[in-house]
Amino acid sequence: MLRRRRTEALAQLMREHDEAMAGMPEGYEDVVLPRPVPGAEDATQELPPVVPRRTRRRAEERERAQAAVGGFGFGPNLRRAAVVVAVGAAALVGFGSALLLPGNAQGEEARPLPSATPTAVPSQSAPAAADPDGPGTLREGDSGPEVTDLQERLLRIPDVYKDGATSGSYDTALTEAVARFQLWYGIRGDENGVYGDDTRKDLESRTAS
Repeated sequence: MLRRRRTEALAQLMREHDEAMAGMPEGYEDVVLPRPVPGAEDATQELPPVVPRRTRRRAEERERAQAAVGGFGFGPNLRRAAVVVAVGAAALVGFGSALLLPGNAQGEEARPLPSATPTAVPSQSAPAAADPDGPGTLREGDSGPEVTDLQERLLRIPDVYKDGATSGSYDTALTEAVARFQLWYGIRGDENGVYGDDTRKDLESRTAS
């Protein structure tokens, strides 16, 4: 059994098409267009513009936010009332601060506020510094019975206060005699020529009756 080739079937189809077209008139056939219906143009609507998805999403979020604010009752009237209340409160605060300031409205000068720095307490006078040579120290310019006792004791030490006076006045000659006594006997606790504790103890020990 033999089968037709595909080319033979295609050739047969083309022959049938040519025979069908042969019976039809040449050119295009005129087609009568339908008349427009009155009022059809008014019924047409313009298509809405195409909005990008991102812009549409932002608009939807904005609408939801406005709806949420409106749900809390923050309408235009309430916002205006809140502004009025805030301005009134600020005015009251300013007026109260002006009343609390020192001085009155009659032109009195404002008194300075007291300083927070504590007032320095006057320090008590410091006691006189103790004499480094000890209490009862005698030096040039002093006078009295204690000076006389010093002169008499120095006269007992050979060649220290030879032929010295016992007038009770601490003069230059007595200062030199005290310095000589300190040098000869190695007394270093007192100033040179000053009759202090160390010099007194040494001299009294050497001239004890």
